Amino acid sequence: MHHLAKKRRPRAEVPSTARRVTAFVVTAVALIALFFVAVNTGSLKVSPEQLINGLFVSYDDSVATIYDLRFPRIFIALVGGAALACSGVLLQAVIRNPLADPGIIGISAGAECCAVLITAFFPMLFYFTPILAFCGGLLAFGMVYTLSWHAGRISPLRIILVGVAVSAMFTGIAACLSGSTGGVSSSVTSIVESSITMKTWDDFATLAGYAVVGLVLSLLVFKRCDLLSLEDKTARSLGVNVNLNRLAISAIAVLLASITTAIIGPISFLGLIVPHCARLLVGTSHKVLIPYSMLLGAFCLLLADTLGRTIVAPYEISAAVIMSIVGGPVFIFLLRRARDTYGA
Repeated sequence: MHHLAKKRRPRAEVPSTARRVTAFVVTAVALIALFFVAVNTGSLKVSPEQLINGLFVSYDDSVATIYDLRFPRIFIALVGGAALACSGVLLQAVIRNPLADPGIIGISAGAECCAVLITAFFPMLFYFTPILAFCGGLLAFGMVYTLSWHAGRISPLRIILVGVAVSAMFTGIAACLSGSTGGVSSSVTSIVESSITMKTWDDFATLAGYAVVGLVLSLLVFKRCDLLSLEDKTARSLGVNVNLNRLAISAIAVLLASITTAIIGPISFLGLIVPHCARLLVGTSHKVLIPYSMLLGAFCLLLADTLGRTIVAPYEISAAVIMSIVGGPVFIFLLRRARDTYGA
């Protein structure tokens, strides 16, 4: 057992403060540059000076059009990317499995299923869609968590297998519900296809209202995440209520993933790739890992959305498809790398 524990958590070199600061600064600068690229991706283009003047000094038709059409999807990508990346970090800490991701283990699919159900058949409850999507995410996570429990602990391999099965089930149900609408509901289609096209400021306000709460709560539980990364016996010896903290942090992770899914649909692998990259750059301390993952997640989803708008312009490829193309091989690589540790 001790030998397995060592293999499960190899001691990594702790990045220096200078390296962490550099990672934050470089990523922030890259995000700002990407923001201006995203603003000018399309037939209508403006210079940075024209954009700033049009936003804060005097009215400009081009800037007003960009503000109404492109800004909402850009900010939704930023907030959604931060939320999904943070959700992945929290789930990996709670489950102690670096392969955990809200898309892979079925949380996003459960939230998608409820969001599609409400949007398609109960439009009068539209404003409650985020809350009901959260309930769907909790249901999916509860199923995965319960079915993955083996010999008094969560089996790392089983949680991936059960998660794939639960995700497939809820995705199939969502597809059936979408098909029942005859394809006439653009809102349902945008959720199922994970499209950020034609999103409005109202969509952004809904996403931001819930996501900010989850992100702030995530920043407050970094110490508990560090403790949950230890063995349960070790954490309990330090006076930690392991089960209560695990449930609370899981609820935050599910909230972040579910709310994002309710607005833009399920996006897999972002919550897997970003935490791994973040650990390489800033280390494993959640005090630094959580905020940096938010920043890097925002960059990655905006980059995926911008690439999707550029590659086959004037047509679009959804950010979810871009993330799947990149994330699939990365997941296989990480699974093979963890074979000796998790028996996968």
